[in-house]
Amino acid sequence: MRVDHNGADDSERTVRLGWPPRTRREMYVKIMWIGVWLVFLASPIGDLVGGHHTGAATAAGSVGLAAFVGAYLTLVFRNMGRPFSAPLVISLTAVLGVLAPLLAYTLGSAWLGLFVYVSVACGATLPLRAAYWAVPTVAVGMYLVGLHSNEKEARGLFLLVLLIGFAMSGVGQLVRTTIELRKARATVAQLAANEERLRLARDLHDLLGHSLSLITLKSELAGRMLPGHPDKAAQQVADIEQVSRQALVDVREAVTGYRRPRLAAEIAGAQVALTAAGVSAELPADPDLAGLPEESEAALAWALREAITNVVRHSGARRCAVELTRHQTLDGPVVQLTVEDNGSGGPGTGPGNGLTGLTERLEKAGGTLDAGRFKHGFQLVARVPAGTARHVGSGA
Repeated sequence: MRVDHNGADDSERTVRLGWPPRTRREMYVKIMWIGVWLVFLASPIGDLVGGHHTGAATAAGSVGLAAFVGAYLTLVFRNMGRPFSAPLVISLTAVLGVLAPLLAYTLGSAWLGLFVYVSVACGATLPLRAAYWAVPTVAVGMYLVGLHSNEKEARGLFLLVLLIGFAMSGVGQLVRTTIELRKARATVAQLAANEERLRLARDLHDLLGHSLSLITLKSELAGRMLPGHPDKAAQQVADIEQVSRQALVDVREAVTGYRRPRLAAEIAGAQVALTAAGVSAELPADPDLAGLPEESEAALAWALREAITNVVRHSGARRCAVELTRHQTLDGPVVQLTVEDNGSGGPGTGPGNGLTGLTERLEKAGGTLDAGRFKHGFQLVARVPAGTARHVGSGA
C-alpha cells in the first residue's frame, strides 16, 4: 500500500464501489454525492416555504416530504453498501410509490420531481428484470398525475424519469456484480488456502509416513532383542538413527522448498500489489526461466519482492517497470532483473536494512545488486548467474 507524504494511502483516497464507508472521508464523499442528487427537492421545498398552501397542508406536506426523503436515502444509499432483504426493499419502494403521487396530486406540479427519486430507487435496488418494468410504470404514473396539475411539465419530466431510472439500473447491476466478485475472490482465496494445506499434509505424509513407520518397527524390534542379543539391538538402533537423520534431511529440504520464493509467483504478486496501490505496472508477460538455477531464481524473487515493497510503501511512484533479461559477461551468462519507478526512492540517504539484507542474499547466490536514484526516479538492478544465454522476456 503506497503512502504519501501526508500519511494517506491510496485505499483511503478511493471510495470503493459497492462497499460501505470505512472512514470519515468516505462518509463525507458519499454525503456530497447524495447532496448533488437532492437538487430535485428544490421545487417541493420552495413550494412549502412559498406560502402557497394552508397551514395544515404545509405541515402535512413537510411530514410527507421528510418521510419520503428518509425512505429514499435508507433504500438507495444504505442498500448499495449492505443490501437489504427483498421484503424490506419492496416495502420501502412501495412507500415511495405511494408518497410521490399522493404529494404531487394534492400539492401541485412542483412535487412531480419526486418521481425522479422513485425511478432512481427502482432502478438501483430492484432486480434488473423488475426494474425494466418498474421504471416505465413510474414514468407513466408521473405523467398521469401531471395531467391533473401541469401536463407540460409532466411531459418534460417523462424522458428524464425514464433515462435516469434505466441508468441507475445499470449502476445497481454494476454494484451487485462488484459485491459478487468480492465474495467470489474471498471464496477462491479460501479454497486456495485449503488446497495448500491439503498439499502440505500430503507431502508430510509422503515424507514422514514411511520413515516413522520404519522407526517404530525397528524400535519395537530392538526392544525385543535387547535382553538376549545386545549386538543385534545395537544394529537396529544404528538403523533407527540413520532413518531419522534421513527423515530430518527430507523435512529440511521440503521446508526450504516451501520457503523458497518463485519468480513467476512474485511477478504475479507484484502485479496485484502495484495495481492495488494505483501504480501503473509494466511486467514481463511470460518470462522464460529455463535453465536458471533454483538458488538464482530465489535470489531474483527476493529482489523483486523487496523492490516492489519499496515502490508501494515509500517511493510515491505512479509508474513502475520490471524487465528481466539475460546477458553474456566475462564471468559467464547472467540474468538481470531491473526495476525502475518514477518515485523519490523513499526516505533516507543510504541503503536500508532491506537492501542490505538483499545484497547479502544475492552475494551468497554469486550475484550483485545496484540500487540508487537516476534522472527519472529510482532503479534497482539485480544480477545472478544463469545457465544459457538467451532473452527471457521484457516488461517494456
